Amino acid sequence: MGQQFLAYITSLANGDLGHSYYYHQDVLTVILDFLPWTLLLTGTALIVSTLLGFVLGIESGYRRGKSLDKTLLAGLMFLNGFPDFFMGIVLLLVFGVVLGVVPLSGALTPYSGLEGVPLAIDVLHHLLAPLAALVLVRVTSAYLLTRNTMITTLKENFILTAKAKGCSERQIKYRHAGRNSLLPVVTSTGLMMPHVITGALFVEIVFSYPGVGWLLYNSLLTRDYPLIQGILLLVTAAVLAVNLVVDLLYSKLDPRVSHAR
Repeated sequence: MGQQFLAYITSLANGDLGHSYYYHQDVLTVILDFLPWTLLLTGTALIVSTLLGFVLGIESGYRRGKSLDKTLLAGLMFLNGFPDFFMGIVLLLVFGVVLGVVPLSGALTPYSGLEGVPLAIDVLHHLLAPLAALVLVRVTSAYLLTRNTMITTLKENFILTAKAKGCSERQIKYRHAGRNSLLPVVTSTGLMMPHVITGALFVEIVFSYPGVGWLLYNSLLTRDYPLIQGILLLVTAAVLAVNLVVDLLYSKLDPRVSHAR
């Protein structure tokens, strides 16, 4: 048993994750074929949901108790109650089956021969529905955190000073209060990464999107254990890497963190 573990660690250090039973290729080669689509989906979903939640949270927190705040809070809390796969199914049925404005599956139009800008538009067209499913469910987390932080920050003395200096409403919202509300949102984004990857697994299955999530589902059906192990190892490494990057961003976003060290 110890010799097998040592052999595995040695192979792992050399970049050898094993051989796929189903695809008859190296596990790393198989994963790298599917990885770009997952990076495109999860990366875009994480960025869009964080930015959208941050902006909506700033506007909602600044207008606490008003109609915009109440509408955003009720609507986003309602959307947050749906699982990723259910949101994906609803979007697929409404916009794919009924309205026919988005493709039902895949990441590219097969045998289209597209290149350049038409190819990018085609990729974006296939990406819209699964991306919307992930963003609509994930945006609430960044929104609530930003809103609550904004409400607290607006009570600080430096906000009163900014108003006394004659700063515009936009400067107070984004440059003063918004910037000081950014750090907890960045922390939340790093912690959200595992949930985005998990959500992408189910969304990719619903839309037959050829990413690592769909690959993991297929490897489970075919009992391709080396491939399953390689995918889970890669996902773990990705989560750790994102948290490290978020940690390094702290000092850039808030100089007080570097001075505290």
